[in-house]
Amino acid sequence: MEQSEVLKRVIGILTEAGEMQRHAEEDTDGGDPDAGGNMVTTLLNETMPHIAIPSDATVEEMAALVGREVGGAVEQLVGAFTLAFIALAQIHDSGQEDVTSADVLQDLALRAEELSSGDEGPEGPL
Repeated sequence: MEQSEVLKRVIGILTEAGEMQRHAEEDTDGGDPDAGGNMVTTLLNETMPHIAIPSDATVEEMAALVGREVGGAVEQLVGAFTLAFIALAQIHDSGQEDVTSADVLQDLALRAEELSSGDEGPEGPL
């Protein structure tokens, strides 16, 4: 999966989490705290590689294979969450009260879309 697609999916998860939080604050029931779990599970299933481990592989070989295969996917996910966190933190730290977290995530999603379409836009790559 391309990094821009992973980023868009992470933004979707964060946006959904924000909506769930707003609904939980409005709802005296507290809502379903696990409602966003499906999105995370789906993202993990789509980004994590399927690994074929030879039946004669040693423990060390299995560990090396899993580490090599899973490492890139984990780096993509961590990179996307880190980028979203930094974008949100910069707005928070700047004290811009007229910009919401939803605004920041929407802008980041638009920039990711520009990246995936090959247009780096006026600000360059993400």
